[in-house]
Amino acid sequence: MKKYAFVSCAVLAASISATLLPVAARAATDDDKKFLATAAQSDQNEIALSKLASDKATNPAVKAFADKMVTEHEKMTSDMKPFADSWGLTAPQGPDADHQKSLDKLNGLSGADFDKEYMSDMVSDHAKALSAFTSEAKDTKDVKFRSAVIKGKTAVAAHKNMAYDLKKKL
Repeated sequence: MKKYAFVSCAVLAASISATLLPVAARAATDDDKKFLATAAQSDQNEIALSKLASDKATNPAVKAFADKMVTEHEKMTSDMKPFADSWGLTAPQGPDADHQKSLDKLNGLSGADFDKEYMSDMVSDHAKALSAFTSEAKDTKDVKFRSAVIKGKTAVAAHKNMAYDLKKKL
């Protein structure tokens, strides 16, 4: 009788685990997809703003920073593409509405005013992105994705620090 009760409990525990684990995995995957969509949009925003800054910035350090942002955010997009493809996500093709407004505002500025506004946007955007990357690195259950997120978090933290330091010098 004890053996029957033990086997019954083991079967019940296995059934509960099999039922609950896919739900937990789906929830984590949905959060991962949401984060990835947000990060992809953030990359597009940074690329668009930085391409403009690469053309319009007057301070050589700001211009160099903008060039670096284009290169590194295009690389981040490329690094995350396998996850987006396997999860059926479509990559954004340009800035979101808020960043389009920032682009429009920046287009109306020139010289030091442009440089200061662009760097201010970079500090703000990278601070928000760093917060999102930090949360995702803690929360994701996907080991391969966590590795990519941590790599992205490191880059975003460096971008934020560079932007902050450069902004202070303007």
